[in-house]
Amino acid sequence: MLRISLILAIVAGLAVAVLNFVMVKEKITTLQTNLKTETEAHRKFENDFRVTKSNLDKTNAILKQTEATLAATTEEKEKALTDLAAQTKRADKLTEDLTKTREERDAAQADLAAYKATGFKPPEIVNMGKQFKSLQDTITGMDAENKLLGQKLKKTENELAYYKTPDTYVVPLPPGLEGKVLVTDPKWNFVVLNVGEDQGVLEHGELLINRKGKLVAKVVVRSVQKDRCIANVVPGWALGEIFEGDQVVPAHPASS
Repeated sequence: MLRISLILAIVAGLAVAVLNFVMVKEKITTLQTNLKTETEAHRKFENDFRVTKSNLDKTNAILKQTEATLAATTEEKEKALTDLAAQTKRADKLTEDLTKTREERDAAQADLAAYKATGFKPPEIVNMGKQFKSLQDTITGMDAENKLLGQKLKKTENELAYYKTPDTYVVPLPPGLEGKVLVTDPKWNFVVLNVGEDQGVLEHGELLINRKGKLVAKVVVRSVQKDRCIANVVPGWALGEIFEGDQVVPAHPASS
């Protein structure tokens, strides 16, 4: 009985071993199959990777070449635009110069036609121009002399009229006369004004001194120079302190 049990145990063990061997063999076969598949897939991946990398390297090289070409093209375009702007500016300048030259030519032709129409020769016209300039200078000098004589005459007439009737005569001053106080001396009651003979000021003329529209004093002119005069404050007319820069206007402006 023991022998039979032992034999059965051995047979059972062998059966289990055979069964395990079969199962392990199947797993080994499966693993081998999977390994072969993975190996082939890995090889295919490496091959595809090499092809892709090669294509990528070629694409990068083409891209670099394209970028270099684009940069060169952009630089050439900018240079062409700069050259075009310069040429356009030069063309505009030439057109402007041409227009100006044509205008000068037309003016010269018109002047030449005018000279010809006078019947005089160029030397005669030049001589007449010199004579005309000389006459203009003479007239200018005469105008200055006449102005000076007029001032002296007016001054003499004013003095004569004042000495004839000093109590009633009113010295006329230009209605548009305006000036300022340059110097003031409250101790001696006189002021220096920035108006004189050139502005039509006459001795014994009376002026009002004001500040911001408010009357400060009335003064009477005692001495007149070319562009300034000295005046004394009229007694009883010192209504306030006189400051440098105060405005002055005629007290008795002449009729315009």
